[in-house]
Formats: sequence, structure tokens, C-alpha cells
Amino acid sequence: MKLYFSPGSCSLSPRIVLSELGLPTDMVKVNLQTKTLDGGGDFRAINPKGYVPVLQLDDGSILTEGPAIVQYLADRKPEAKLAPANGTMERYRLQEWLNFISTELHKQFSPLFNPASTDAVKEAQKQRLGERFNFISQTLSKQDYLLPSGFSVADVYLYTVLAWTGATGPALTTWPALQAFMTRMQARPGVAAALAADRDAKKG
Repeated sequence: MKLYFSPGSCSLSPRIVLSELGLPTDMVKVNLQTKTLDGGGDFRAINPKGYVPVLQLDDGSILTEGPAIVQYLADRKPEAKLAPANGTMERYRLQEWLNFISTELHKQFSPLFNPASTDAVKEAQKQRLGERFNFISQTLSKQDYLLPSGFSVADVYLYTVLAWTGATGPALTTWPALQAFMTRMQARPGVAAALAADRDAKKG
């Protein structure tokens, strides 16, 4: 398999899942500004959408969109229990969280990273994110992870997105349950290894 990624982006999520599962994967760095591959090549030939992550399977098939990729990876090694079994209510709960993170958190950060956004727009966006953080805190104040069954790929996606608050705000100090969640995640060896690899790729 190959994972097309860009350091500091949402592609960190499948990278962490790969690290947690110990699945061998070739990593291909993408320049999202120029849409080119590290060493040359047109990234749009791989993914016409022009963004990461992209997973290329051994048979050449291409899978895009982070929530789909992390579920595929989890299903490659079901004994690790990073995703509940297909067809169960718990699996639908996982998808419920993945969809919420994608639409209500991930996309909400775009204006905060956009240099053209005014201060007023950014403040309004932080307020919207704060409302979503309030909702997630209700769950994480009662249990360590998003699903009652424990750690899953949804937690990895949430961690990836919440980490952006260090650069954009809002500060997580307002939500102790989210801070505690981030600390738990960073203590996982698989997460730490993926973070280190992502940082190294950013330097290179």
C-alpha cells in the first residue's frame, strides 16, 4: 500500500492508524500548494480532487477521504479492534462520529487557516467550534474515548483535528475533558511514532 500525505494535514489521521496497526505502507509526500509529488509527478493524476489523504492499494485501486481510509485500514486488522464489526450498531456509531468530525469540526477550521479571513470571521468561527467542543466534552467527560467500547479510528481523527487548535485556537483550556483526551492520545506509542514521522517529513 501507499499513503499519499502532507505533513501537518488531516493525513496524519490514517498515518496514526497505520502506526497503531503496524501495517507496512510506503509513504509518498505531497506538496499541496503545487499539487506535485515528492521527487516529481502530478498528484492530480492520483487524486483529481487535489487533496490528501489518498491510499493506493496493492492492486492499484485508489481510496480517498480520511473517514473511508481509516475504516478500511481498521478492517484490514480486525483483531486490533480499531473499528467495530460491520453491520453492528457500534459501527454505525463510529460512522456517526466520523461524519460529525468531518463536517462539524474538520471543515470548520478552513477559515481559521485562510489568511484572507477577517478577525471577525475567525472569532465567529471559533465560537462555532466551541459549541461543537461543548458537545464532544459531554461524552469525553464520562468516558476516555468516543465509543463506549474504547479506542477507535474516530479518536484518531478527533485528535488530528483538535491538534490544530494549537495554531488557530480556540484554546482547549476551556474544555478539561478535551485536554485530558489529548494527553491520553499523545501517550499512545502509535500516536507518538506517527507524530515524530510527520514532523520529520515536514523538515525534509
